[in-house]
Amino acid sequence: MRVVTQQSLGGPDVLTVVEAPEPRPLPTEVLVRVKAIGLNPLEARLRAGEFPLLGEPPFILGWDISGVVEEAATWRLRPGDEVFGMPMFPRAANAYAEVVSAPALHLVRKPASLSHVEAAALPIVGLTAWQGLVDLAGVTAGDRVLIHGGGGGVGHIAIQLAKARGAHVITTAGGSKREFVEGLGADEVIDYTEVDFAETVRDIDVVLDTLGGDTAARSFGVLRPGGHLVTAVADEDTELIAEYEAAGMRFSGIGVDPDPVALRGLADLAEQGRLRVHVQETFPFERVADAHRLLDDGHLQGKLVLTA
Repeated sequence: MRVVTQQSLGGPDVLTVVEAPEPRPLPTEVLVRVKAIGLNPLEARLRAGEFPLLGEPPFILGWDISGVVEEAATWRLRPGDEVFGMPMFPRAANAYAEVVSAPALHLVRKPASLSHVEAAALPIVGLTAWQGLVDLAGVTAGDRVLIHGGGGGVGHIAIQLAKARGAHVITTAGGSKREFVEGLGADEVIDYTEVDFAETVRDIDVVLDTLGGDTAARSFGVLRPGGHLVTAVADEDTELIAEYEAAGMRFSGIGVDPDPVALRGLADLAEQGRLRVHVQETFPFERVADAHRLLDDGHLQGKLVLTA
């Protein structure tokens, strides 16, 4: 099979396509013939060596996959099942590959309403949004929810998830993404290039921060008493956490993990037509370096996907 690996840390050109032996499924695992691989900004950071989650090279990046089960050492899935998921995260899943061995519990059957490309784009961003908004914040009908970065990978799923739960959704996004996020269901859009959200928004029940930087600190003033900030990118600022707690508000960091219950929930929303995954661009396997150049540039609308 072909895999994408790297022998050193650095820019996109360190990624190379090589031949490697196919993995073998352990008991409780399945062997998946991969059709599509979702790409995430995290993988660009790992490739460049910004933090050592996977240790030193050589390693194979990737977690988000969609494909077809070829072998099953488990009762949970059968050969021929179309599946998608985020196996092993944050441990190495070696998902930039044509064949992946993964725990069956980390995958679910792909809904017919999603193509393999769309399904591969969903797991990390969808689980981050679900675990943040549903499991941590318990968003429910009537809540006022502010989603930072609504046009990005996590953000565009979070808008739809919050709307599906009956929330009033406000999002920050660049002016070029206004039509996109409104089409996802955002009730209010704040163009961050022209308007300071901290000066215009109040009485928010839940803030979801997908951006980092000073976003969490600047969101302090927009929350109502008892409000909840959930961040996917800045959960180690102990002084800021103490400030939130002293004011009677909650501050939670979300570290996504495999979750078949949430994956099925996302799949059900897709089947009901209440969730769609936006893929900005797809790349064939051999153009993985080009895809990573786009990841490095940032400001994506939705997701990038590699086709195996």
